[in-house]
Amino acid sequence: MAFNFDSENRGQAPNREDLLRMGIAAAKRGNTASARTIFEQILSEDSSNERAMMWLAKLADTKAERQQWLNRVLSVNPNNQAALDALNKMSYSRAARENRTLLIFG
Repeated sequence: MAFNFDSENRGQAPNREDLLRMGIAAAKRGNTASARTIFEQILSEDSSNERAMMWLAKLADTKAERQQWLNRVLSVNPNNQAALDALNKMSYSRAARENRTLLIFG
């Protein structure tokens, strides 16, 4: 993957904060494959990077994958409010869907 270096970083590998910015920018442009690659690179160097894990949760293809990333964030930081809120929202959505099914089909 080719990285765009700022003029002050020319010739140097991007630092972790640069990589986070690049990954977020790629995700916001809809380039999820590049974003995932960047966030995974960050995690290969810093396996407890909550921001990279949260972005991977946002980019997850399935609810199960999203839940795995959110749980991984919580294994690093049990007080991560964004991860807790996202998991609670997922649980609430699932419960609401199950309740609607019960109401419809008795």
